[in-house]
Amino acid sequence: MKLAEMNWADVAAAAQRAPRAVLPIGSVEQHAQLSLCVDMILAEKVALDAAEPLGVPVWPVMPFGLAPYFVAYPGTVTLRVETLLAVMRDTLASIRRAGFRQILIVNGHGGNAPVDALAQELMADWGDTSIKFHNWWRAPRTWAFVQENGGGSHASWMENFPWTRLPHAPAPAGDKPMADFDLLRASPPAAARAMLGDGNFGGAWQKPDSVTDALWHIGVEETRAALEGPWA
Repeated sequence: MKLAEMNWADVAAAAQRAPRAVLPIGSVEQHAQLSLCVDMILAEKVALDAAEPLGVPVWPVMPFGLAPYFVAYPGTVTLRVETLLAVMRDTLASIRRAGFRQILIVNGHGGNAPVDALAQELMADWGDTSIKFHNWWRAPRTWAFVQENGGGSHASWMENFPWTRLPHAPAPAGDKPMADFDLLRASPPAAARAMLGDGNFGGAWQKPDSVTDALWHIGVEETRAALEGPWA
């Protein structure tokens, strides 16, 4: 259930039926030839696809996250850690205030890890709310499927879906050598851009749609399983 298609009375009724809600969070950052909004697109879509059969409301995706390492690429938006945590704290408090006590955060960006720590803090403070932080692409079966198909990385085939591609920017052919991740993490943004070039971290640019369709199906299944429980 998409919040944009609900009114306040619908939300109140949903909270009465079941205490579960979903909050997707992504990032706006370079993804080579793919959309700058890959992480928010994927977080929102996997959340909606997982929640729809269950009738669980899905809040609008939080589009911005933590991406300071990509600021040398035009279009990237990065928040300060304290800004992201303040926004997420207030948003989660608002969802709880509406009557939901089981909240699944569906994360589409690895840089948003501090939100997981915030969730632990809020559960300790509130005492009556269970919050899960779900990295959809790193769920066990989803990540295993990526590894079984040659591995993947930022802006590679594992993020290359029909809904993240741009018609005017096709993927290059073949594979790209993997980046030196240790050096990348120790590099300021301009140096990181010089290392990465187009922005892809390495691996296959694209896989057949049959492979990415299977990956998506597994990702939705595991997200739905996280939403179904068990819950504390």
